[in-house]
Amino acid sequence: MSEGVLPQTFSGPREATGSRVVHATAVSFHGCGILIEGPSGSGKSALALRLMAHGAGLIADDRTRIGPDVVSGAVMLEAPEALPALIEARGIGLLPVTRAAPAPLRLVVELGRPAPGRLPEPETRTFSGQMVTLIRPGTDVHVAAAIIQWVKSLGEG
Repeated sequence: MSEGVLPQTFSGPREATGSRVVHATAVSFHGCGILIEGPSGSGKSALALRLMAHGAGLIADDRTRIGPDVVSGAVMLEAPEALPALIEARGIGLLPVTRAAPAPLRLVVELGRPAPGRLPEPETRTFSGQMVTLIRPGTDVHVAAAIIQWVKSLGEG
């Protein structure tokens, strides 16, 4: 379990609410916020595009604001104010999207550092005192389908 570790942050002051902008892509599927982390070129936008093809909405590409909701306390994912509603499609260019509404963080997908073994032990990461499921799928081409099934199994959507 990773305690309080966030992906690489961008320069700028931390807001009073405790939110910050991180180098990650975020989508919403059936009301569940999914944060996709990884180094440049690891496939964050590509995975988001695959999830969007199955009905997910893009919250933010490459830079995501994460922080607690002041009313509910839920850890929320949202687009930074100045971020355009675009997603990068390598070899094609920037594609316009209709941005999804902020969503509560339910899953962190860490690309670029695969979990050991075929059936890894469950992992979590803590954000603002809340434990969130963490998966490290490596380069598995079926990860989008697995994420969709994981969200459906929660029964939230």
